[in-house]
Amino acid sequence: MRRLILTRHAKSSWSATGPADHDRPLNGRGRKAASRIGDWLTARGYLPDELLCSTAQRARETWNGMAPALAGPQPRAEYLRGLYMAAPIAIQDALRGASGECVLLICHNPGIGAFAHAMPRHLPEHMKFGKYPTGATLVLEFDLDDWRDVQPGTGEILDFIVPRDLD
Repeated sequence: MRRLILTRHAKSSWSATGPADHDRPLNGRGRKAASRIGDWLTARGYLPDELLCSTAQRARETWNGMAPALAGPQPRAEYLRGLYMAAPIAIQDALRGASGECVLLICHNPGIGAFAHAMPRHLPEHMKFGKYPTGATLVLEFDLDDWRDVQPGTGEILDFIVPRDLD
């Protein structure tokens, strides 16, 4: 069995005169949400042993906010430029290179939302799943021994949360 955690980066800062999109940081709400998602993952026992993360500032800050809340050793981390604004097929390709038992993948919409829709057998009934808002986190389990064999429509949903659910 393999477990996959799909997290869209937390809420970022938007400023007309701010940095380029790749370099946008999280805002205060996003930093708080990232920490709370980390707490939620630990409370549920969803502890990744591998991280695949976009190189974008907001994705890296999301991980940095989650990481201190996670129990146990920190996962092996890989920051991939190809996950920045990636299409679902690029996300799947990155995942197929993973080796962890439980992989946390942090990247961006619309790609991660479309990927989250494609991977489970059945979609959750959560009213926010369709939008896959910032901080949305889906936990899936797959009956496979190697991520190279992962296919859309084969994951079993274990959980889904958005930061507002944690208020």
